Amino acid sequence: MTLMDLSAREIAARVRAGLSPLEVAEAALARVAERNPALNALCHVDPEAVRAEAAAVAARLPQEDLPLAGVPVVIKDNIWVGGMPITQGSRAYAGFVAPEDARAVALLRRAGAVVLGIGTCSELACRGVTTTELHGATRHPADPRLTPGGSSGGPTVAVAAGMAPIALGTDAGGSSRRPPAHVGVVGFKPSQDAIPYGPTFTEPFWGVSVLAPIARDVADARLMFSVLAGAEEAPEAPLRIAFAPTMGLAQPMDGAVAAAVSAAVAALRAAGLEVADEAPLWPEGATQMGVMPIQTAGLAMIHGARWRADPGLYSRDLAGTLEAGLALSGVVVAHALENSHQMKETLCGFLARHDLLISATSSALAWPHDRLGPETIGGHPAQPRDHAAFTPQYNHAGAPAISIPCGRAPCGLPVGLQIGAAPGRDAMLLRAAALFETILADAGLWPAT
Repeated sequence: MTLMDLSAREIAARVRAGLSPLEVAEAALARVAERNPALNALCHVDPEAVRAEAAAVAARLPQEDLPLAGVPVVIKDNIWVGGMPITQGSRAYAGFVAPEDARAVALLRRAGAVVLGIGTCSELACRGVTTTELHGATRHPADPRLTPGGSSGGPTVAVAAGMAPIALGTDAGGSSRRPPAHVGVVGFKPSQDAIPYGPTFTEPFWGVSVLAPIARDVADARLMFSVLAGAEEAPEAPLRIAFAPTMGLAQPMDGAVAAAVSAAVAALRAAGLEVADEAPLWPEGATQMGVMPIQTAGLAMIHGARWRADPGLYSRDLAGTLEAGLALSGVVVAHALENSHQMKETLCGFLARHDLLISATSSALAWPHDRLGPETIGGHPAQPRDHAAFTPQYNHAGAPAISIPCGRAPCGLPVGLQIGAAPGRDAMLLRAAALFETILADAGLWPAT
């Protein structure tokens, strides 16, 4: 096992005990040089800047106890890192250099983390596949023909491929839960505003996107969250757990996903946890497509005029979205806002009666990187967003949710288990996810890290 195969906790402990942060930085840069060319997970790495950050951490160690001492972290390409190019995967931002750190990035650096590089994202971070005309295709570490999903594909692949033990993504509808599910790592979407969000770009829909820790195990995600949110541990208490594999939605699911999720829940029950089969009852319109006009209109508000002036800055696919957004009426957007409210009311009401809701993270396994989504799911023709049906509810509810690996399909691809809780119950959710992770490892469904 090399340095870059260690957890963030182990790296920080070794650095605090005397390991040089520069040695860690060199190990990370070597891993990037070895693996990034084939995977295209990082779109910007400045080795000299990495070494300078590591040296600055080394100088602080005699006076400070740094929880992330010397730990390399990858930052998604839509989160500001001062002095670095941040492009949102779009030619429209190809020359943009962030004027300052986002507050969360500053908190990570204050805790001793070293920014290794910028991880790729989909165009304007609004697609479920990390393939762009600006940076090309980010590839699945288990099969380069496949996508890790999106929009946080680059940070997720960097963690899965051992370039860094942790990364920071964004999540406005599942962007830092579904890619981790597809590649076999952990993605945590915290409660709304638990982690400070800006300064940043204008958002198409404020109040649903969060900054999201990505890690190889739950303990590292908890460590990141404690640094970013100052969260306290939750007290031990019996858990009221509900299981709804498709979140109560009439969404087909790949058979391998359904089998892995069912086996994981069977392992939890065998370990003594009481898990009830119960699902939210969603009102008409409270679906991801029912709320999509909000994002579409927001994107058109931000980019519509520039697209009309210079269409070549945007892909043909995104141009279609901008054109549709410019044509939306206020009434259509108002209906979508009402659907968002009903989504929130329904999920929060359900989570007032249950501590946790378990489902699949995505309805599908990873698919080819040159497609917006899988062509079929569960044997049925699929629309481009059908793979993402189970995640946006938590964004509209402002509630925390986490994806943990729960098994593999017969073809070897990972499957993720989504666990959600009521707004503000992040610490309880993370504690439960750590317990579930241990149970699944003991059952042989996913290797312990």
